[in-house]
This record gives sequence, structure tokens and C-alpha cells, in this order.
Amino acid sequence: MAAKAWGGRFQQQTDARVEAFTESISFDSRLAAVDIQGSQAHARMLAKVGLITEDECQQIIETLAQIGGEIERGEFEFRFDLEDIHMHIESALTERVGDVGRKLHTARSRNDQVSTDLKLYTREAIQRIDGLLKDLQVAFVERCERDKDLVLPGFTHLQRAQPVKAAHYWLAYCEKFDRDRQRLADCLKRVNVSPLGGAALAGTSLPIDRHYSAELLEFTDVARNSLDISSDRDYLAEFCFCMALVATHLSNWAEEWIAWFSTEFGFLKLPDAFTTGSSIMPQKRNPDVLELIRGKSARPIADVQQILVLLKGLPMAYNRDMQEDKLALFDSYDTVAACLELAAAMVEGAELQQETIAAKLEDGFLDATALMEYLIKKGTPMRTGHGIVGKLVALCESRSCRLVDLSLEELQEACPQIEDDIYQVLGARNAMAALCSFGSGGEAPVQEQWQYWKEKLGL
Repeated sequence: MAAKAWGGRFQQQTDARVEAFTESISFDSRLAAVDIQGSQAHARMLAKVGLITEDECQQIIETLAQIGGEIERGEFEFRFDLEDIHMHIESALTERVGDVGRKLHTARSRNDQVSTDLKLYTREAIQRIDGLLKDLQVAFVERCERDKDLVLPGFTHLQRAQPVKAAHYWLAYCEKFDRDRQRLADCLKRVNVSPLGGAALAGTSLPIDRHYSAELLEFTDVARNSLDISSDRDYLAEFCFCMALVATHLSNWAEEWIAWFSTEFGFLKLPDAFTTGSSIMPQKRNPDVLELIRGKSARPIADVQQILVLLKGLPMAYNRDMQEDKLALFDSYDTVAACLELAAAMVEGAELQQETIAAKLEDGFLDATALMEYLIKKGTPMRTGHGIVGKLVALCESRSCRLVDLSLEELQEACPQIEDDIYQVLGARNAMAALCSFGSGGEAPVQEQWQYWKEKLGL
């Protein structure tokens, strides 16, 4: 029973099946580095307030560093009977420095220890995901130069709608991923609050300095209620939601590029390194990476549900159910990080099929809205202009021609206000060039936003 931190009042050994059922070392071993970081800060705080000596503090810090090195090098043995990473490290410390090691847990419970570890880990995860999101934004912005002269059809309901600069598409994704970064930055505010010293649920009668340990761990604030500390996993639910929304945006992008890569669209060529073949059809090139990014988005989305359902029925303060919270955290983080790493490389390597796009650019009456807005400028009420253009589109469909193919007389028969300058508006490129509102897909507005993103990302 000596190995159990709580074994003093128990008369029987723990059933081996219970040990296997309750262990978490199989997944929480990845918290080793932050557990050691938190414990070293706690030891320094205990020395500062006189609960341990400076010599004892130094022994603890140095031995923890040795243990951390062994874990990192794969030299450390993990055992189910020691339950979790926290007890593995504490047990190893005690074996090496005896009673000095037993002093480390003074004024600390595994409850606030675990929460501290999770916050340190989540803080690092946020920083890494933010960096990967920025890499993806950079990849999109750097495509703008390569594709600066290219015009694409914009879609609503997956139907051709209006023409926009290709760069407008790339910068649209920058906006989405920037909101993801903003959400993570906001999440970090609540992550970066120290729970250390909250103990089991009620704090401690010992003269600790929670603000000092928070300062050592670079937390920006200290949690104010020890009861809340034990039960709080809001920050994990919030982080998982952030991951789910990043995954959703990645899935949207993947779905669009899967369609563009198809023979039916023919807009996009993907690098061979990011496609696979068929075991039976020699001609096939499949966008498997994009499909898996789309498919893997289900996992972070499900992780949000997992953690919310886990938490919804729990009373104050700590409950063992919360051991399962790490699974949602690790899964959502790992999945999104892996997807982002591949996404940036794919954006850099993909090529738009300019000839195919140009050959089909005039299909679908992409200039119809530009024609309607031309009529509005001539004094035609918007709804009236909408109806006029709709009839002209129907006429073109009956003749299998385009709006620009109609004669001036035919156009004036539909609306006498039309003049010969109408041909400066008709056609996809002219319609795109006419777009001038802030944030629109026209030449000047896209150039303005492109410059904004280059400055924002330091390019």
C-alpha cells in the first residue's frame, strides 16, 4: 500500500482490475514535462515561505529534472499501480531523496496539481496551434502574388454567382483562421490563471504564497476560489470548441478543394505527394489527404460533446469522472495540429488550372448582377432592374448565348436607359473590375486587403 498516496486508511490491496480500470498513465504520461515544471515552482514557493529549506528545494528541483530527462529519453518505467503521471513522478522522487521528496506535496492536492498541469499544457497547445494557423495564413497570402491576375467564379448554393479575384478566396480563409486565432487568444486569458495552491477544495492553513508560484509559472492571474478550482474545466471545454471550429473551417476548405480537384470542376491541380491512387483503376488520383482532413473534423467536434456531457452532471468539487477530460483535450489538439501541418503544405503546392478556369469563366451569367447594378446607376429601381436582367438571362438561355452577345438594340428594348457603355460592364472580368465596395472581390479592394494581410503577418 505504500505506493498509494491515499493508502493510509485502507486495509486491503486495490483489486488489480480496479487498478487497470482507473489508471490514466496510458494517456496522461504526456503531461510529464508540465508536471515537473509545476512541481519545481511549487517547491520554490515552499522554500520561500519556509515550509522546506533551500537545500531541500534544490534537491527536489534537481531530482525532478533528472526524472524528466529519463522520461523524455524513454528510460522511465510506467506502471498501472501508480495510477497517473503525477504519482509516477512523486514516487520516483521519494525513492531517490526520501523524506525530502515526501515534502513536495505539502499544501497541494492532486486536484490543483492536475489542473495546473492541464493549464500549462493547454497554454502550450494554444501557442502551437496559433503558430500553425499563422503558417496557413501565410501560405494563402503568398499565393496571392502567384494568382494575382486570375479571376474565379464565386459560388452560392454551389451555383455560379459573381466573379472575384482568386486572391479574394485566399484572403477569405485568412479571415476565418484569424477569427480562430482571436478565439484562442481569448481562451488563453482564462487558461492563464493559476489554480496551484487551491489544494483539494478548501485551500490550506499553511502559509503559502500562491501569487509567487503563479509568477514563477508565468500565469497572469491567480484563481480566487479554491472550491471552483477543483471543479473548473471550462477552459478545456472552451479550448476543445476552438479546436472544433478550426476543424470545421479546415473541413470547409477541404470540401471546396475536393470539388475543385474533380474532373467536373477542373480548377485545381494537387501535388502528387498529397494524393493517392486506386488499387484497380490506373488513371485515378484521389484527394485522400483533403478527404481525411474533412473526415477528421468529426473528432474535435465530438470532443466538445464528450467534455460537456462529462461535466454536466458533476457536483462540486473534484470528481473522478474528470480524469476523462484529458482524452478530449489530447484528441482535439492532436487532430487539429496534424491537419494544419498538412494544410499549409498543400496550399503552397497546389496550382490553379488557369486555362480550364478561363475557358468556363463566362458560363453561368456571372455578370448579371453587374448589369443590374448598372441599371440602378441609370436610375432604375433595384427590383425593376432585377426583373429586367432576369428576362434578359432567360432570353440568352433560349438562344444559348451570353449577355455580352446581345446587341445594344436588344438591350435597349429591355431597358431604354442602357447605353453603349454597357459593354464595359458585361463579361466576367469587367463585372469583377466593377466591384469597388470595401472588402469586395474587385481589383482595388482585394489589393487593399492583400496589403493589409501582408503587413499583419509581417510579410
